[in-house]
Amino acid sequence: MKFRLSAVAALACLIAPLAAGGEGLTTPVKLPAYDAARAACRAPPGLQKKLVFVQDNKREFMQGVGRGLEAAARARGISYSVALADNDPVLMVKQVGGIATDKTGAIVVAPIDPPSLAPALKKVIGAGTYVGAIVAPPATTVLNAPQYLTGKVLAEAAANYIRTRLGGKAKVVLLTHDNLQFLAPRFTAMRDTLRTLPGVTIVADISPATVDKEGGYRTMKTILLAQPNIDVVLGADTVVLGALRALREAGKARSDQFLGGIDGEQEAVVEIKKGDSPYKASISLASSIFGYAMGQQAADWLDGKSIPQAMDILPKALTSSNIADYERDTANPGPVYADPARRASYLKMYGNICFDTRENYINFPWSSETR
Repeated sequence: MKFRLSAVAALACLIAPLAAGGEGLTTPVKLPAYDAARAACRAPPGLQKKLVFVQDNKREFMQGVGRGLEAAARARGISYSVALADNDPVLMVKQVGGIATDKTGAIVVAPIDPPSLAPALKKVIGAGTYVGAIVAPPATTVLNAPQYLTGKVLAEAAANYIRTRLGGKAKVVLLTHDNLQFLAPRFTAMRDTLRTLPGVTIVADISPATVDKEGGYRTMKTILLAQPNIDVVLGADTVVLGALRALREAGKARSDQFLGGIDGEQEAVVEIKKGDSPYKASISLASSIFGYAMGQQAADWLDGKSIPQAMDILPKALTSSNIADYERDTANPGPVYADPARRASYLKMYGNICFDTRENYINFPWSSETR
């Protein structure tokens, strides 16, 4: 681990002197609503009409982002490819460095280690490339969810279940990402909500080593050694799905449990539709829809148009009554993006930026929430 981190730091130091375009907006500001009528500016010169998704890993949520990006690129006639880092922050820094060298016109990135990646992204932004980032800056456009609200929506669904189905008592496991500061508010919201139920005991509050099914599986296996009877598990869909596998292998999965996640991953949706699964809820962040939006904005950027500096992806609690509509929309995000009313139910856009104003890129932990 020491070698791995030092390698990241060494790469960052090599790239840092090459960074262009300044530090961007480092002090938090409240962005106005996006103005679609804002005048266009110059198109970035000398860049390829090419979109690359710098993807952290293959979890379903990120695969959904990729499907949306690819559909948008195809609709706009720009090439599309994926650079998969497979949870390796050193590799991701190298990938972004290579993108800067080959004059790729647009990238969307899901950062593994935001501090080590930041110098490479600043260089790319300074060169005029569109950078869309999922949650963590720096970026031309930052995509985030109202994280506290997202966690609260899930926790309130769990709290209601505990009151009505579990007699107000439950042993709860929180599989967190508190080491990722941008996602920490969702788990603060869960703790705040569950604290209002006197019969609830949080028996484990822990961040899995990796944000994927294997991380959730290994963590839950360890928890079950000390706490064999669990009533509620909350976290991101991918880690909660891993926890469900561990519960089933141990013979500790029950139909009256409440497992709930965030991201609206397809496997979670399948579990919810079964009816007798412990998996009861998923908070959709509609990754293919925001992926399509970022792909369209990348193409707009390359055409010299003004695009949003930031976007909220609005949380939706998936239920048996709305899953069919959700599956229709996420399977074909193009018509959703083209319809202002449908788009507004998933996305909210803020600020304006284009090639000529790229020095105003977001370089602080942006959120629309003020707490």
